[in-house]
Amino acid sequence: MNYSFFDFLQLIGSLGIFIFGMKIFSDGLQKFAGSKLRSILKGMTKNRLSGLVTGFAATTITQSSTTTTVLVVSFVNAGLITFIESTGVIMGANIGTTVTAWMVSIFGFQMKITPIAISLIGIFFPFLFFGREKLRNMAEAMIGFGILFIGLEFIKEAVPNIQDNPEMFAALDGLTGFGFGSIILFVFVGTILTLLTQSSSAAMAITLVMLFHGWITFPIAAAMILGENIGTTVTANIAAIVGNVHAKRAARFHFVFNVIGVLWMITLINPFLNGIDSIMLYFNPEAGSIYGDSQEARAAATLGLSLFHTTFNVMNVVLLFGFVPAIIRFVEKFQKDGDADQAFRLQYISGGLMSSPELSIAQAQKEIELFGKLIEKMHYSFSGLFFQKQKKQQKFLKKIRDREQITDNIELEVSEYLTKISSTSLTQNATRKIRSMLSIVNDLERIGDLYYQLSKTFEAMMNLEVALPREAIDEISDYLDVILKAIKLMRENMQNVNGEVSLEEAVAMENQINDVRDSMKEAHYKRLEKGVYTSQAGVIFLDYITRLEKIGDHIFNVQESLAGKKLKTHSDLVVGR
Repeated sequence: MNYSFFDFLQLIGSLGIFIFGMKIFSDGLQKFAGSKLRSILKGMTKNRLSGLVTGFAATTITQSSTTTTVLVVSFVNAGLITFIESTGVIMGANIGTTVTAWMVSIFGFQMKITPIAISLIGIFFPFLFFGREKLRNMAEAMIGFGILFIGLEFIKEAVPNIQDNPEMFAALDGLTGFGFGSIILFVFVGTILTLLTQSSSAAMAITLVMLFHGWITFPIAAAMILGENIGTTVTANIAAIVGNVHAKRAARFHFVFNVIGVLWMITLINPFLNGIDSIMLYFNPEAGSIYGDSQEARAAATLGLSLFHTTFNVMNVVLLFGFVPAIIRFVEKFQKDGDADQAFRLQYISGGLMSSPELSIAQAQKEIELFGKLIEKMHYSFSGLFFQKQKKQQKFLKKIRDREQITDNIELEVSEYLTKISSTSLTQNATRKIRSMLSIVNDLERIGDLYYQLSKTFEAMMNLEVALPREAIDEISDYLDVILKAIKLMRENMQNVNGEVSLEEAVAMENQINDVRDSMKEAHYKRLEKGVYTSQAGVIFLDYITRLEKIGDHIFNVQESLAGKKLKTHSDLVVGR
């Protein structure tokens, strides 16, 4: 055998170059797509058919069905889309992933791509130093495209030659002589290969190279492709481990859907492959049958394998589209609801970083929107303290205490997540967004602290049996209503991060909060002078005013961060800060 350990290391290194190129290509495309990708992903909630188109489009842009399916699992986990709505996107992702196979088979085996790939890198390399982000992102994608095919060429050269290594071929040939049993065996080989490379695209490239060099026959290569269809579902299932029951169901659906497809295809694989052979002979008779052993036949077989991959996935969607409700019922029966899903957890970013900073930032933004919702709940709990009986008050105090702990955890985990994103290659716009989001989570956590401190003041008032006059309680109630309006405006602006956030309403609301504070202080001092309540009650009332006004300040800080402007120096706009 003429194949050393050093040769094997070259093969592993070549595979690494291919995967690295695929990652740079994918990341560059996602950055270049930017908000357009987010718009595509937002369109997946209409129906199963539009979801299918969305899944195909998103996978074509990201060049990764894993990215699309993991993102879908995250969205289902957060409640942005339902489990049923996610099924169409998953089916579309299965079709979208076949685009990569065509790209590799056409450029990698039908033409001499290496000189073109190197020239492409030479053309676009200078653009990396340009000021315009769009040009830099496009250059990154094109350089990744070039590296990808250089890596593929290295893989082709690093694969051992059959003539020089007959022992290796004999060992592999021995596994292909079991007829239908060999098909089953290589379905498992394809699954394991995808698990090892953590990329169906890399597994596909290896399969195409083995077929091109004659290491495996066309039916064996097709069996490996079927296995890779199963292996690609594993990453989403891993991401769903920390998700809720709906996220788990979305990931299980992907697995079950692909397994059913592989099962029916295995039973029909011989006539199906004969049909592919007939199509290839019709369009390219000079190459001969894809079962042949000539160089031309093996090159044609790589195209035939891509055709098989696409045809299988399209037919699987067409055949099973009407049976999706039945598959959903099966998955729901298998993955039952559990009480553990009722416990609090981060909903969007629990699965880790997405495949690109843009998608990761979008996930973190949704988490921050939920943070704002939690703050509103804390406001309602505190407001309820003044109008409930003691038993209910204890329940509200516990809710505020528990939620304050949650706000601490959210700030810590979201900040860590944003810091991880910051360590990747970012656009200037993405960097600004992350800084803004870090500021927002800090302000929201401070608001949570202030509500907790307010609840402790109320608890002290109860323990000391200090009673505020009805007039004072009404004033606090009115002030809370104004703060609630500010919170609702803040949450509304949080959902408008891709549009223009106007500070005019926020400024007016901040001025109103300050005006109410001033009038309440005036009323407070008059009551003290008249002896309406004790100085102890007066201190408690003043504490409520001060902390609520600080909440208003932090709400305004959030609004400023959302708008990307700071108006603290504009005293003519913001009165009383």
